[in-house]
Amino acid sequence: MRARENIMAPIRHMLADTGVTEQQWRVLRVLAETSPLDASQVAERACLLLPSLTRIARTMADKGLIDMAQDAQDRRRQLLAIAPEGQRILTDNHAQAVRIVEGFKARLGNEDYEHLLDLLATLSDLPPDP
Repeated sequence: MRARENIMAPIRHMLADTGVTEQQWRVLRVLAETSPLDASQVAERACLLLPSLTRIARTMADKGLIDMAQDAQDRRRQLLAIAPEGQRILTDNHAQAVRIVEGFKARLGNEDYEHLLDLLATLSDLPPDP
């Protein structure tokens, strides 16, 4: 828990001036990589429960951060895409996000930082425990 808090503290500080929450930031990051996406895919990639994403997405759409639309082929599916205002928030904070990452690299050293990323990727790829 302490490690997570050490990682999140500078990110929270960065987000304080953006008007978006940590969860909204994750949604923006996911949609910036690939957009549009089905709401279920966004929930999975952003590590959110689908009911939580549904609430978060409505708030984000109301703020003009994302666009929501029904899938033309399957009207039960909701498609989410990053809106220009959401992209602006990511762009405006890109330099600070890079500085945060560079700070962790400097403190850990490049080799340990890369090793940590490899270990985290391995851990995230493990199947869930029964």
